[in-house]
Amino acid sequence: MIYYLLVPLAAHISALNVFRYITFRSIAALLTALVLSIVFGPRFIRWLTRLKYGQYIHEDVAAHQRKAGTPTMGGLLIAFCILVSVLLWGDLANEYVWMTIFVYLGFGVLGFVDDHAKVVKKRNKGLSPKAKLLGQLIISGLAAAVLLSDPEYSTRLAVPFFKHVNPDLGLFYFPFAMLVMVAASNAVNLTDGLDGLAIGPMIVNAAMFALFVYVAGHAQMARYLQVMPVSGVGEVTVFCGAMVGAGLGFLWFNAYPAQVFMGDVGSLSLGGALGFLAVLCKQELLLMVVGGLYVAETVSVILQVGYFKMTGGKRIFRMAPLHHHFELMGVPESKIIIRFWILSILLALVGLSTLKLR
Repeated sequence: MIYYLLVPLAAHISALNVFRYITFRSIAALLTALVLSIVFGPRFIRWLTRLKYGQYIHEDVAAHQRKAGTPTMGGLLIAFCILVSVLLWGDLANEYVWMTIFVYLGFGVLGFVDDHAKVVKKRNKGLSPKAKLLGQLIISGLAAAVLLSDPEYSTRLAVPFFKHVNPDLGLFYFPFAMLVMVAASNAVNLTDGLDGLAIGPMIVNAAMFALFVYVAGHAQMARYLQVMPVSGVGEVTVFCGAMVGAGLGFLWFNAYPAQVFMGDVGSLSLGGALGFLAVLCKQELLLMVVGGLYVAETVSVILQVGYFKMTGGKRIFRMAPLHHHFELMGVPESKIIIRFWILSILLALVGLSTLKLR
């Protein structure tokens, strides 16, 4: 909205030229989302408390019973801050911005239905896994179909650290893109088990993909850094900036000890959007590096379930996902969270190094 109000005036007032720049508007979106989160956060938490939208804790995690009743569905606050910021600062004529919003809201609605079902049933079980997966497949399938309807959109993959390795998946790119979005959504959802554990790495990941999205949309930078160019995608950097700002604002209240949890409405939507960002800027495989923490959490669950079934009840970890394993080993929750954040930052730096190590 601000983009359309001020950019036309730039022809007459040179100082307004700054609003043409994606970098400036991305920072503005970040600050707007951050301020909105901090200003409206306390009121939002009180509203959730009045509605009795409290978190129900799984009985297997005894140490978390004290958190029972903490307001959940804080992802609604994140969504509000992101959408307002993007609508204010983004170029709404850009199709990639609307596609990203669609994926974010689509996964968010699915998460809201799941959270609401948990509140109504008053237990830590919402939608069935099959229903949740079906919804994720529909949303990701629609997004991938729209992307691939553009004949100029490449079905090639960029392999991190290798400049000339770009396999073309052809028709197989469609299910692959869906897999990236669904896997990212579920991975963030699995990681959301400790105060601030999921949102911290999400902030780091969103900042990293803001850089890659911007470079992919800038023809000269993309050519210099050997990144696959995607014309027009740079505008989605504004969405990434809003994600970072909303994430920081939410962390203000979600940091240990948490005043509010994001719920599935937050984790599914943020994860789905992160997966879509990786697809948009043609860095699908890099997501496994930058989001390595989410990958580790997911793999720990897969290994635990598989080994449990194969051995008739034996376990690899004391409990999965991985953060619960460390909890049961006696590591303090705050220490687990901070160490996981550090690992996330290190992985992001490894991902950043791929821009030069090609």
